[in-house]
Amino acid sequence: MSVLVYIPTNSGQATKSGLEAASFASALASGEVSAVVSGDLSGDGGLGAVGVTKVLHYSTELNDNSQLARLVESAVTTTGATTIVFSGNLEGGAIAPRVAVRLGAGYVPGIIELPEGGSFSRNVFSGKAKASVSVSADKTVLGLTPNAYGVKGTGGGDASVEAFSAEVGESKISFGDFKPSSEDGAVPLPEADRVVSAGRGLKGPENWGIVEDLARALNASTACSRPVGDMGWRPHHEHVGQTGVTIRPDLYIACGISGAIQHLAGVNQSKVIVVINTDPEAPFFKAADYGIVGDVFEVLPKLTEAIKALS
Repeated sequence: MSVLVYIPTNSGQATKSGLEAASFASALASGEVSAVVSGDLSGDGGLGAVGVTKVLHYSTELNDNSQLARLVESAVTTTGATTIVFSGNLEGGAIAPRVAVRLGAGYVPGIIELPEGGSFSRNVFSGKAKASVSVSADKTVLGLTPNAYGVKGTGGGDASVEAFSAEVGESKISFGDFKPSSEDGAVPLPEADRVVSAGRGLKGPENWGIVEDLARALNASTACSRPVGDMGWRPHHEHVGQTGVTIRPDLYIACGISGAIQHLAGVNQSKVIVVINTDPEAPFFKAADYGIVGDVFEVLPKLTEAIKALS
C-alpha cells in the first residue's frame, strides 16, 4: 500500500496532529510513506522519526483550501499513492473531501484506529456507537480523529526532503491580519492531552484565575461550556461541545458544568473525565470516571496546590 499524508506545520515543524497522522500512515503502509508540506520547513519537520521516508516540500505557504487540495492531488499523481491520510482537524476536514472528489476516491472521516479486515472504525451518533466502513474505490482518503491514535516514534532517521512544484491555481481568498487565538503558548484544544474546563458555576469571568492556575499546574489547555462563551466570559474558540470544539484528551476536568447532552457529545471520548460540582445529581457525574461533590472555589485551589507539591 502506497500512502501519502498531508502535514500541517508550525514554525517549520510538523504539528502534533500532523505527526499523529504521519504515525498512522506509517502503520498503514507496507512500503514508502510520503508526506506533502507547504510553507516553511526545518529539516524534515520531525517526520522521519514517525516513519515518513520522503517529504515533498512546496515552499510557498498556502492558506486557500482549494489550492491545498490541488497540491495534494498533484502529490498523489507524483507518488502514485492509493491511500491519502489527513488529520481530522478543521483544516484536514476542509481539504480531505475536496481531494476525495478530485480523485474519485472513497472518503472515510473520523477514523479512530487502524483497520481490521480491511474495514475502518469511526465514531457515529456523537460517540455513542461505532461504524465499520470499507472502501471499494481504487483510492481512499482517510480523516484521523485528533488524539485517537497518538504520536508513535519508529526510531527511524531523517526523511529525505525534495523540492516540489505543483499547479495550484489562484487563491480565491485573501487574509488580513492574523492573531493567534492563544498568545501564551497553550496547545490548541483539539491537540491538547489535558484540558481544564469550566461553566456557569464559576459565577463570572473575574473568577477564571483558579481555572487557569490549575491548567498551568497541569500543563493543560483551558476550555468552557457554551453558555460561558455566549455570555462573553471566555473566547468562543474555547467552547467545547457538540456545537463547539470536539476534543479527545487524556484528561478532562469539568468544573461547575452540569453536563448537558450537547456538552457531553463533544467531550465524552476523553480517556479520563473528572467532574467537580456542588450538585450530586448533576448529569455529568454519570459520565465521570472520578467525581468530587464540592464547591469549585474550595476544591480547585487545593487541587492546584497538591499538584504543585508533586512536581
